[in-house]
Amino acid sequence: MSVPAEAAGQPKKAAAAAWIGSALEYYDFFVYGSAAALIFPKVFFDASDPATATLLSLATFGVAYAARPVGALFLGHVGDRLGRKKIMVFTLILMGLSTFLIGCLPTRAQAGSLAPVLLVLCRVLQGISAAGEQASASSMSLEHAPEHRRGFFTSFTLSGTQGGQLIATLVFLLVAQLPDDQLLSWGWRVPFWLSVAVAVAGYVIRRRLEETPAFTRQAATTGVVRLPLLVLLREHWRDVLRVIAGALIASVSTVFTVWSLAYATSDTVGMSRSSMLWVGALANLVALAAIPLWATLSDRIGRRPVYLAGAAGSAVTMFLYLWAISAGSYPLTLLTGVLAFGVVYSAANGVWPAFYGEMFSTRVRLSGMAIGTQIGFAVAGFAVTFAAKVAGPGGDDWSAVGLFTAALCVPPVVAALSARETHRVPTRALGERAGREASRPETVSA
Repeated sequence: MSVPAEAAGQPKKAAAAAWIGSALEYYDFFVYGSAAALIFPKVFFDASDPATATLLSLATFGVAYAARPVGALFLGHVGDRLGRKKIMVFTLILMGLSTFLIGCLPTRAQAGSLAPVLLVLCRVLQGISAAGEQASASSMSLEHAPEHRRGFFTSFTLSGTQGGQLIATLVFLLVAQLPDDQLLSWGWRVPFWLSVAVAVAGYVIRRRLEETPAFTRQAATTGVVRLPLLVLLREHWRDVLRVIAGALIASVSTVFTVWSLAYATSDTVGMSRSSMLWVGALANLVALAAIPLWATLSDRIGRRPVYLAGAAGSAVTMFLYLWAISAGSYPLTLLTGVLAFGVVYSAANGVWPAFYGEMFSTRVRLSGMAIGTQIGFAVAGFAVTFAAKVAGPGGDDWSAVGLFTAALCVPPVVAALSARETHRVPTRALGERAGREASRPETVSA
């Protein structure tokens, strides 16, 4: 089936919109992660008990992940009923607003126990926004992409994620140079306030993007699904379980970004904040180049082998990374960090938007991706809290955390091994089974 003439040139626009939106979403998300590891234990929690304060601060990082499945149910439903574009615009505004508000919050010294409560509420709003961002951006870019380059174009969603994480790290590198009294009073707020400028730019780009040909065609012919969740659970429940299991691979990112940063800068290891932030920055810079390369390879040899290499390889390389930190060797930490996160993890990270999205039909693609990934990501978000627990009372049992992270890489491997290879399936046939199109009593006209 030919692509409508009005969609000409849209693949690049969709990829650009996915990139800048994901960059903002995850700039905001990982600014919070850096602050949770380095700043919030002293600002929002009882600094007289550093271990407990750090544990509580890292728990607030996971709160957003707990909110994401709830957001996915709502945003997935709306996106499959009203279109991908509306969700992409909504999530951008919500994330920008909630992040700006975090930068305006009173501290514990100013508002007492109300301060961490307000922090958690803003974090919940961030989680709801993130629940629909990647699924809508991935669906939009996949459905606009040429059939033989779906992997490449959908990878811009995740390269945007890494771009946002890189920008967040660089911004924190700058504010981390401030004296502690300035950093803890006003300096930490600046990265949160800066999100407004990116939100405005992203809003302008996304407002000009057209709806996808696949969704438009479906709405004009068979109609949209009245209850996407019902159809999803009836026809795609196995795929939803695969995506949930696959999404646990995000544990590698949260452990790398948050727990390892807190561990490396603790009194046990004693690395400086700026040196560890540079490890993250360089790893993300390498990931920006690696993600589209891995995605292009998946367009040629398939999603499964590339994804499997990333998931299985991450179990090994993350263990090496934590060992390097424990040894106190900065050159080894830098080398293994770039290898683990910049290269190996990028194989799974760059391929999953296409791999997961191709499991579902157009009727329920956004719901399937949003619900499946966000349930898995909820577990991955709390991996930081669990890691802090398994690290022991002193927070220095890196090998236990390495084994824990490796164990979370096993379900993604199993999910990929049980999935179909879809890189050569035509877009219009994705997620369809024999007889599935026979009747559609649950659809309504647009």
